[in-house]
Amino acid sequence: MKRTDQTLLEQMRITELEIENRKALFMIENDDVEVLTRVKPLIEREVESLVREFYELQTSVPEIALLIGDADTLGRLRSAQRKYVIDLFSGFYDIEYVNNRLRIGMVHKRIGVEPKLYLAAIQQLQTLLGHLLRRIIPDPKECRRVIRAAEKLFMFDISLVFDTYIRSLISEIETSREKSERYAVELEYKVQERTEQLEIMSRTDPLTGLLNVRFLTEMLTQSLRAAQRRLEPLTLVYMDINDFKEVNDTQGHQRGDEILCTVADSIKNLSRLEDQAFRYGGDEFCIILPKCNEQQAIQLFDERLHAHIREQEPDLTISLGFVQTGPDEYLTADELIHLADQRMYQDKERLKGESDGIPVQAD
Repeated sequence: MKRTDQTLLEQMRITELEIENRKALFMIENDDVEVLTRVKPLIEREVESLVREFYELQTSVPEIALLIGDADTLGRLRSAQRKYVIDLFSGFYDIEYVNNRLRIGMVHKRIGVEPKLYLAAIQQLQTLLGHLLRRIIPDPKECRRVIRAAEKLFMFDISLVFDTYIRSLISEIETSREKSERYAVELEYKVQERTEQLEIMSRTDPLTGLLNVRFLTEMLTQSLRAAQRRLEPLTLVYMDINDFKEVNDTQGHQRGDEILCTVADSIKNLSRLEDQAFRYGGDEFCIILPKCNEQQAIQLFDERLHAHIREQEPDLTISLGFVQTGPDEYLTADELIHLADQRMYQDKERLKGESDGIPVQAD
């Protein structure tokens, strides 16, 4: 249940039994109630002058004057103080009375009245009330009884007000702790997110967005182990852009970067979700194809990749080397990369021979 759905009494778990126990704790007895009730008419006639004198003294304290702030606020405080004093002599110290006292404590806490200022004000009010009672009650014995009863009730009220102070402080601590915990969770999430981003950045080639060559051997080894466990084939594709150095030398490195990105985008478009594509070197790429044999890899990446690249760069050609391993025997990661590299160069020589009109015999 939200705090705003509960009264102060419910929030602080103050019941009628608790009120009676607290009155007993401060030795508020029926005789005290009777003597206070008897002087209520006298207090009602004098309460205006009492409140006026009280606030003349209060507003002379700079800290309190600053908290009060303006004439309208002072007027409301005087009205509330008149009711407070009259309630002291009402004879009814029940749930409603306690709830009003709790609200006084809450208001004082909200406007920033420190406990020392509140206690000083109560002491001042008690002193002024004692002077008033001695003046309006002719019987000294009766006057002492009224003053003692009022002192008990003041202490009763102070305990309620301080309960709200303490409750408010505890709530602030709980709120701060919850905020700190939320902040810690958010910070942990941000750190985790940033760590993941940094890990992705460390694994990713910044130009092409493909995986970084530093992780090729590690990830290829993992893929090979998975293929061995499942007795599945795995194919590695090694790719090189033909005459790339000439492009950089004649058209500039920016144009070279554009071509690299075009090839990388084509690889991404043709790759399956389980495939892993790497920028191996300046103009070289590797693609790990799990659960894929060499023939399937050629169908996927040979004609289709050439066609896709030609749509963007009609004069650009690439050389490809395909090597399957498994499901009967498995090469190591280094062996697979080396063999795929060799086959790529064979493909490059074949293309060069075709362009020169020289037939090249395949191995």
